[in-house]
Amino acid sequence: MRRSILLAAVAVFAAACATPQGQVAYEQRPDLVGPQGFTGPTGPAGVQGRTGPQGEPGYALSGPPGEIGPTGPRGPQGNAGPTGASGAVVVGARGNTGAVGRAGAQGETGLAGTQGASFAGPAGPAGPRGPAGEQGFAGDRGPQGATLVGPTGRTGNTGFAGVQGGSGYTGDRGQFVPGVAGNPGPTGFQGERGGAGPIGAQGDVGVVARWTAYREFAFNRGGSNLSAGEMDRVSDMAAYLARNPSLEVGIDGSMDRRFNQSDRDLSDRRADSVRDALMQAGVPGYKIQMGAFADPDRRREGQIQVLIKTRA
Repeated sequence: MRRSILLAAVAVFAAACATPQGQVAYEQRPDLVGPQGFTGPTGPAGVQGRTGPQGEPGYALSGPPGEIGPTGPRGPQGNAGPTGASGAVVVGARGNTGAVGRAGAQGETGLAGTQGASFAGPAGPAGPRGPAGEQGFAGDRGPQGATLVGPTGRTGNTGFAGVQGGSGYTGDRGQFVPGVAGNPGPTGFQGERGGAGPIGAQGDVGVVARWTAYREFAFNRGGSNLSAGEMDRVSDMAAYLARNPSLEVGIDGSMDRRFNQSDRDLSDRRADSVRDALMQAGVPGYKIQMGAFADPDRRREGQIQVLIKTRA
């Protein structure tokens, strides 16, 4: 106790000596830290309870989908073909009837006996209910569903760096008086580790309901052949579609009406080059559609857009 009072008196004297002339000494009192008291003994650690069952794992969080383009106009429906003639119904011939055997001789009818008296007996007591059978075992867990890996979205442009503000002034450093560290308490006993909980059921495969932009292929001016770099992109797309067999591809080679017929023919040849490259990479032809699927405002001259969605 005397040691604590002596340390406090020394700290107050040092603070008074460090005060500039013309200031009151008690202005430095908020920076004064008193000595730390003695730490009492640590109580015994309580018995650790059993670990609770492990909860079901959460669902994976997929990134936000990109912008969904508007649905293209629906084409006119063709005329229904004529109904074919109804088939004729032919009744088969009846089979031959077999011969009837001869009837045997009928015996004489005996005399009827006298009828005896009858009465209803009393109902017997109900038997005891049998014991309930044992409950059957739980059935096996179903197979895990397929996983749909979403396509990588486009990388946004990097924003401009802001102007760096000026450095602030460094304040005066306060006084620091370290307290006396108490004795560390003993470590409690480690509880038993609980058993691992069962693995939760796999969720259903995700669905891409509408045509979603996936990749763009660029061509040289006036050309319709894919470069080596674009062929690497075709291989990546084929591998992605192989891992997600529920998806199909839409190749958009449409152009604006202001382009002439020669430009449209060039766009069609470029779209055919992308389709042929995907089929050579292993994408089935029935999973590839050609048409106007992309957003007209996002079409670029000299590029072919490829979109994906879940097959109906």
